[in-house]
Amino acid sequence: MEWNFPLIQLSAISRVYEVDHSAEAAVQALREVSLVIHEGDFVALTGPSGSGKSTLMNIIGLLDTPTTGQYHFKGKPVHKMSANELASLRNKTMGFVFQNFQLIPRTTAIENVEVPLFYRRPPLPSKEIRERAKKMLEKVGLGHRLYHYPNQMSGGQQQRVAIARALVGNPSLLLADEPTGNLDSHTSKEIMNLLTELNEQGITIVMVTHEEDIAAYAKKIIRMRDGEILETIERRVSL
Repeated sequence: MEWNFPLIQLSAISRVYEVDHSAEAAVQALREVSLVIHEGDFVALTGPSGSGKSTLMNIIGLLDTPTTGQYHFKGKPVHKMSANELASLRNKTMGFVFQNFQLIPRTTAIENVEVPLFYRRPPLPSKEIRERAKKMLEKVGLGHRLYHYPNQMSGGQQQRVAIARALVGNPSLLLADEPTGNLDSHTSKEIMNLLTELNEQGITIVMVTHEEDIAAYAKKIIRMRDGEILETIERRVSL
């Protein structure tokens, strides 16, 4: 019998950072956060600096581990996995987009997009890696920029390369941390329209942003403060 689990289910997740191994100086970044994300969702995590939104994204993206609480990904207990199991799950099911693009300066767009596929096990044939990277760049509208270097592209084009790199492994989840933070308003709109289009094609997106107009692109807005969820706003998207 097949169970239809949520993509992500967090139950009473807390994250405490100790300072100088002192309980008195500990910082509680998250306080018993519970959250469900379904496949096809587009979620924006918003809130002021120090609200816990980046910590929450890092835990969802398996870049950090909760101090207490349970995390299930497609019904699997992530909180019980080893470091190697977490790394494998992250590589096969998640893609990341960052504010600063984090492209490798001395490699071309297509080479940047290929990088995540080099870590696949078992290894993929080099011809398949090149073809998948090419198709993904074409998908984000950069088929004419395959062999350009980052310094030969605009900020918006570099972010499109970063999105292509995040998606080349066919992840279940795209995590975007302030994806428009270094872009002007016109380019930000282009990137958000691209993310909306990808979401409409079935890609689940969780995005951190402090900008209300950027959060408005999401189907679900989660407002945070002091490590807690203040409110969740479900937007009705008309078809």
